[in-house]
Amino acid sequence: MSDRPPTPSRLEHWDRRMEVPLALASFAFLGAYAVHVLARDLQEVWHDVCLSVTLGSWAFFVVDYLVRLRLSGLAPHRFLRAHPLDALVVLLPLLRPLRMVNLYGRVQRRHGPKLSLYGRVMVYSGLSVSLLGFAGSLTVYHHEVDAPGATIVTFGDSVWWTCATLATVGYGDVSPVTPVGRVTAVGLMACGLALLGAVTGSFSSWLIQAFTREDEKRPPGDSPGA
Repeated sequence: MSDRPPTPSRLEHWDRRMEVPLALASFAFLGAYAVHVLARDLQEVWHDVCLSVTLGSWAFFVVDYLVRLRLSGLAPHRFLRAHPLDALVVLLPLLRPLRMVNLYGRVQRRHGPKLSLYGRVMVYSGLSVSLLGFAGSLTVYHHEVDAPGATIVTFGDSVWWTCATLATVGYGDVSPVTPVGRVTAVGLMACGLALLGAVTGSFSSWLIQAFTREDEKRPPGDSPGA
């Protein structure tokens, strides 16, 4: 029996080659979109450049998805079930920055985990919340700032609303009035609940393990209240 490691498939080889380009495309998308939304007094030509970079990054994700679908040899519906995040990244611009978090996870797996499982959950959740929060703030501000009757009229308002929504607090002092803003709100609520549950569950499990190890180290008959 051979001890040689298995040869990577064509799909795995493609994934490794595209890790950095996809992460750079995510940075380019988020940076160009941020400039397009926040620099409202920018010359029209630079807004066109930002829009071109944003659309180009989207096209890059579409091409990557189609290539990965082709190399996988799976039917489209099976590939969709196996890689749901990839499809969401293509369909929903809000989630494209999560590609950067995906790169972090792959680097961790390749070079061996430097953090415990609980630490990795915390880091992954923190990165996801930060990227989703920033992208969500940009999206809501973009569509709300000029809407009739809008209460989110500055980027600061949008960041405040996004933080309250991700934390599932919902103060109600500001809220979106446009269809895109409200759809974004629903997505942020769902992501906030999922990430909050992951962090809370991981932290609770870590505490239980820590207390269990302390109890196991304690000599028999030695109780905390003794």
